[in-house]
Amino acid sequence: MRADARPAAVLWDMDGTLVDTEPYWMATEVALAEQHGTTWTHDQAMQLVGSDLLVSGQIIRDQMGLEMTPAEIVEYLLDGVTARVEKAVPWRPGARELLAELAESGVPTALVTMSYRRFVDPILLALRPLEFDAIVTGDAVARGKPFPDPYLEAARLLDVDPAACLAIEDSVTGCDSAEAAGCVVLAVPCHVDVPPSPRRVLRESLAGLDVADLPGLMAEAPSA
Repeated sequence: MRADARPAAVLWDMDGTLVDTEPYWMATEVALAEQHGTTWTHDQAMQLVGSDLLVSGQIIRDQMGLEMTPAEIVEYLLDGVTARVEKAVPWRPGARELLAELAESGVPTALVTMSYRRFVDPILLALRPLEFDAIVTGDAVARGKPFPDPYLEAARLLDVDPAACLAIEDSVTGCDSAEAAGCVVLAVPCHVDVPPSPRRVLRESLAGLDVADLPGLMAEAPSA
């Protein structure tokens, strides 16, 4: 890819990338475990980062030994996390600033998250006047991350080539999804380590990153 090529679109993960809601999810998972007389560890919570919610619900059901269905577990988690988000949105450093500059520069953006729309809406409300050009949520795709479907759907909604897009992710599951769709990935780890990959560029933070830096990041990916 040419070093001066700006991405056709920037596709954003949400949890751990735009906002750091993982502690909210973990606290709600612990509360669920306590209600049922069992335990839930930090390491168990970490294995769910970036995953499809129903997949996470099944893992929680199996590991906690619950009689609830995965869908019921997901609804419980969404209730708890949404209540916390409505009180305070924990933005990630540099995320809103980069999103604002992308809007000013005319670069299309999409939110690509495995969270459900009813959890996403309070965050979108707090983000205003900034808005995404397209939104793909976990309840809008048949297969979630790490499958490519969410990122392919975002590119379709924006009418752009996934291979010309930059995805911003914080987890291995999310990176795998975006790379499977053909995107170049900017990985900014939050709670879990992300190893190198041929279509992946690693950065410690979005703070200080601007639109002028993006062509270089796109070209930096080894297989781009």
